[in-house]
Amino acid sequence: MPTAALRVELGWRSGPGVPDVDASALLLVGGKVRSDGDFVFYNQPVHSSDAVRHEGKRDAGGQVTDSLLVDLARVEPAIETVILAASADGGAFGQVPDLYIEVKDAAQGTVVARFDSAGATVETAFVLGEFYRRQGAWKFRAVGQGYSSGLEGLATDYGITVDEPQQTAPAPAPVAPPVTPPPVAPPVTMAPPAMPPVPPPVPQAPPVSLSKVTLTKASPSVSLNKQGGTSGAMRVNLNWQVRKQFSGWASKLGRPVAMHNDLDLDLCALYELTDGSKGVIQSLGNAFGALHQPPYMHLDGDDRTGAVSSGENLTINLDHQRDFRRILIFVTIYEGARSFADLHATVTLTPQHGAPVDFSLDECTIPSTVCALALITNTGSDLVVQREARYLVPERGVSPQRTVDYAYGWGMNWTPGRK
Repeated sequence: MPTAALRVELGWRSGPGVPDVDASALLLVGGKVRSDGDFVFYNQPVHSSDAVRHEGKRDAGGQVTDSLLVDLARVEPAIETVILAASADGGAFGQVPDLYIEVKDAAQGTVVARFDSAGATVETAFVLGEFYRRQGAWKFRAVGQGYSSGLEGLATDYGITVDEPQQTAPAPAPVAPPVTPPPVAPPVTMAPPAMPPVPPPVPQAPPVSLSKVTLTKASPSVSLNKQGGTSGAMRVNLNWQVRKQFSGWASKLGRPVAMHNDLDLDLCALYELTDGSKGVIQSLGNAFGALHQPPYMHLDGDDRTGAVSSGENLTINLDHQRDFRRILIFVTIYEGARSFADLHATVTLTPQHGAPVDFSLDECTIPSTVCALALITNTGSDLVVQREARYLVPERGVSPQRTVDYAYGWGMNWTPGRK
């Protein structure tokens, strides 16, 4: 490997009947993980050493990539191998066309190595490649080892303890009542010597959960409580594909010119609390909110890259979920594009406890500059996440924020603002 900072892209072509695919990495010593913390994937996206990060998916017109950021300089000296794996969700790899893994220089974007995986049939997980140490340097090897037991089988093969669904124990068979023998005088015995107290058992780390929830048109909502998301911080991440956009003609040469405009999408949220107070969280006007006081949510910052590892992140404090009546998460185009057409975005809600919830936006076919992403509603005993993915077109002179307000009946007063 000519450089330490690398981006590993797992790629494939999506389409009808194609299962979802996820990238993961395992850091090994002697062919096994040291603990479950050496497994990096969608539910555990960052290694404790910060050497491996799961960045997430991007869809560019049906060409999908799921990326891992690997900094070999940060890999602990004890780690001998970093396994690069893929798992299929909802089918086998025989249904996944054009599967490949590509290693790129993270800074320059140049391709260092590529392996195209062909001939898959019933496999539901693959070890596609690995980084390994050899004579003080890191090298990459293509592997292509398939598993028919999915991500769970692959993970357990390397020493990961996987959380399995609880099974209901069968009811015991009825037993006839015992016959009571006649009483017998107890024998005279000496008291046994006192035994030293047994030390309490060492608490074991909870097993790794491989569950996740993907919202679709057919299944658009999920209960956070049923998924275990009842407390702690929940991160809402928006990532998107930044494209070069045609915006003019070269006057002398008479041919199109690709303009390198910065695309700036803003993640926002309208909120209504149970005490009747309402407001908006957005970078416009520096309305970033607060995590430990009303409105119990905070926007981390303003990003222009669309990257999952940084990106646009909104954090919601689920310890105060009783204070929430409803939260509408939406996105606006601040500059760099006239609509969401040809922009591909993914939304991921990651509770501190419980399975992450993600969904992709549909293709935009209207001149929309604002999109309602998800509506979180307090039902009285639960928080329910509803996938909206609803593109809106502001009327002339009406701001995107006010357009969302009108569409969902929030009833707020708006004034002009700027960053």
